[in-house]
This record gives sequence, structure tokens and C-alpha cells, in this order.
Amino acid sequence: MKKYFLWVFLPFLALQSCSISKEVRQQRNLISGTWILTDISYENNEGSFSATLFNDADAICFEDSNWFFRDNNSTGRYTIKQGSLCEGGDRSIRWSVLKNPESYSSQLQFKFIDDKRKDISGGLGYRLNIERLTATEMQLKSNVRVDGEAISVIYEFQKN
Repeated sequence: MKKYFLWVFLPFLALQSCSISKEVRQQRNLISGTWILTDISYENNEGSFSATLFNDADAICFEDSNWFFRDNNSTGRYTIKQGSLCEGGDRSIRWSVLKNPESYSSQLQFKFIDDKRKDISGGLGYRLNIERLTATEMQLKSNVRVDGEAISVIYEFQKN
């Protein structure tokens, strides 16, 4: 009887542990598609400073960048326009949404991948708090430290 119990219920438990919550699934569905990063702003700072985002490019290079999220295989990309200060082109990513149990908020996380969908950043990834998410607008926020001071980077997206 014990063996029967294990063979019948163990696969069910394994599926349950791998499934995502209804809320996370809804957020993934809303994020899926093409977005334009329309504005980057900073909270809790005085003065001006230069910011390199995602160890990639200066913040100004990300304005009007095009972001694409595919939810059926958790891949996507963002595209930066070529400019005098910006190395343009596509950056491929693998992304997901996770529920942060400490703050009860959701986060968008991503890491860089190659054409074969293999990690190219040595496990390094980025997490952004999902502050607002609708069918047409998304606001993400990351908290960083600059000279020991907490700064929040706010990313405003419009669905294309």
C-alpha cells in the first residue's frame, strides 16, 4: 500500500512544487509582448550622476529601448539604438517573475543568454521590483547603493 501511495501521489506533489501561482501567471501574461522603456528616473538622490545599467550601457542609452518578453519559453531581448554614447544592438535574455515572500511583492528577474539560450553572465542576473503592471503600463524599480546611500532607479514602460 505504501508503494502504491508513493507512485500515485509523488508525481502530483512534484507537479505542485513546480507550478507557479495564479498571480505570477497573470503577471507573466501581462508582461508578455513588446514594451518601450520610456523613462528612467531616480528616487532619493540629490545632484546628478552617471549610471551604468545592467553592467551594459549608460542609462541614457536605455531610453526608448525596445523590450520583448516571450512567456511560452521565458526568453526575450532588449534592443538599444546605436548612438555616439551607445553600443546598439540586441541583448538576449531569459526572464521570469517571482513572488518575494519577505515583501509579498513580485519581481521581474532576468539574465543574459546566447543564441543557444545558454547563460553567458556566469549566473549573474538582475531583479527589479514590479511596482505597477497593467495591460499598457509597467513600472519597475531597483534599489542600489551609491556612496553608501540608497537610491531607487525607476523604469517606466509602455506596451507597444
